[in-house]
Amino acid sequence: MKQTDMQKIAQALVAPKKGILAADESTGTIAKRFNVIKVENTEENRRNYRDLLFTTKGFGDYISGVILYDETLRQKGRDGTPFAKVLQKAGSIPGIKVDAGTVAMTGAPEEKVTQGLDGLRERLKEYYGLGARFAKWRAVITIGDGLPTLANIQENARLLANYAALCQEQNIVPIVEPEVLMDADNTIERCMAVTTMTLHEVFDALYDHCVVLEEMLLKPNMVVSGKKCKKQASVEDTAAMTLECLRRTVPAAVPGIVFLSGGQSSAKATAHLNAMNASGPLPWQLSFSYGRALQEEALAAWRGQDKNVAAAQKVFYGRAKLNGLARSGKYSDKLEKEFASV
Repeated sequence: MKQTDMQKIAQALVAPKKGILAADESTGTIAKRFNVIKVENTEENRRNYRDLLFTTKGFGDYISGVILYDETLRQKGRDGTPFAKVLQKAGSIPGIKVDAGTVAMTGAPEEKVTQGLDGLRERLKEYYGLGARFAKWRAVITIGDGLPTLANIQENARLLANYAALCQEQNIVPIVEPEVLMDADNTIERCMAVTTMTLHEVFDALYDHCVVLEEMLLKPNMVVSGKKCKKQASVEDTAAMTLECLRRTVPAAVPGIVFLSGGQSSAKATAHLNAMNASGPLPWQLSFSYGRALQEEALAAWRGQDKNVAAAQKVFYGRAKLNGLARSGKYSDKLEKEFASV
């Protein structure tokens, strides 16, 4: 059976050794990143920082695609080349974040739903013309006292499925991102239960909306202990429970699962991915779609100064390589220590 263009793109995004860079921080979010390194949040600085990342030598060795923010997709690099073309030249596929952020759910202000369906069909047409070949929509599920509610999970699942169907209509591969937050004091077992319920509802909704599973990717959280939980699960338990959850919920027709890091440290996100891939054959490719976990060390090395660009690029490439090794279970603590000492 002949593959569609979207199947080819979905499979290219989860090619061996490679994963996705999430560089889709909104203007407000990147301001928080820049504040840490005392860099002013101007359009020029945002452009210069993305240029640093995208022009890293060997960028396409480990980065299959990049999720961009609307502003970034429209920007040009320092040499005047549109960023979409910079990425294509590097062997990476341009993507775009299309949701409009979260708002309080009606009648349940402690829970969130995602906005952005209004006018999405027209925006997708424009983004395709600008070079984007895949997209991302993030839903947020909160764990708390009596939370999440089934109503919230189902509403977010419906929105994700509607978005995914619109993407495929416009020949854009949808990345479906239902994120169960790790901010509370819940155990890993509680995260397992909520993530399982969430993914069940998401794939039910995708089926109802006639989304072609072979032409999409899933971007879930890993099954982890809440940040405030006194007993943090081991790397091995996190890997085992995440895989158990995915085997119960994710059809084998999905080409790949690209995890979000969800606030984990760079090293921990890499270690968890490695442990899962080291466990043996799986129905899908297990890869990464990291933002801060790929960029944090590079940002710290850059600090907004041109003289630090080469050093920041070296650090960025090194972290990308470690995650590329984790794709086949070849990452190790020894390699992490060697990277940290560079």
